[in-house]
Amino acid sequence: MPLIDPARSLLLVIDVQVRLMPAIAEGDGVIANTGRLLAAAQLLDVPVLVTEQNAGGLGPTVPALAPEAGTAVPKMSFGATRTPGFLERLPADRDLVVTGCEAHICVLQTVLGLREAGRRAYVVADAVGSRRIANRETALARMAAHGAEIVTTEMVVFEWLGTARHERFRDVVKLIK
Repeated sequence: MPLIDPARSLLLVIDVQVRLMPAIAEGDGVIANTGRLLAAAQLLDVPVLVTEQNAGGLGPTVPALAPEAGTAVPKMSFGATRTPGFLERLPADRDLVVTGCEAHICVLQTVLGLREAGRRAYVVADAVGSRRIANRETALARMAAHGAEIVTTEMVVFEWLGTARHERFRDVVKLIK
C-alpha cells in the first residue's frame, strides 16, 4: 500500500463531543492525538471535516478541537456516509484519515460506509476511542478486516512530511514531542 500523501488526504474527525468524551477510555489521549493531527493538517494544508452526532444530546465538538462555527457536519445516523450529502463533501481524489468516537459505533459504521463507497480509509488507532477498550480493539480489527489501514498519529504525521527536509518539519515535529 502507498504512503499517506498529504496532497491526497482529508482528515475526518468523527464525533469528539463534550458530553461523550468523559466516558471514553483514554479519552484525553484521543483528544490530544486528534489535536496533533488537526495542527499538522493545518500546517500541511490538509483539509479537515468534522462531524457531530446528535449535538443536541452530546453537545458540540470539544473546545480544544472545535471547528470554525457552523462547519461541523451534523448527523443523526451513526455512520456519517448515511447522512444525505456527506459523501459528496469528500473530494473524490482524497483518502480519509479518520479519528474520533466511538470506535465501535460511529467510526466503524462510517469507515465501513467509506469502504463500501470505494474510498481508502486510514484509521488512527491512538486517536479513536470507545467507552470500553475491548470495543475499540474489536472495532479496529473489524475495520482492518474490511480493508481500512490501521495507523498511528506519528505514522500519519511523518508520512505527511515525507522528509526531514520538509519546510514545515520543525513545526510539525514539535507537535509530537
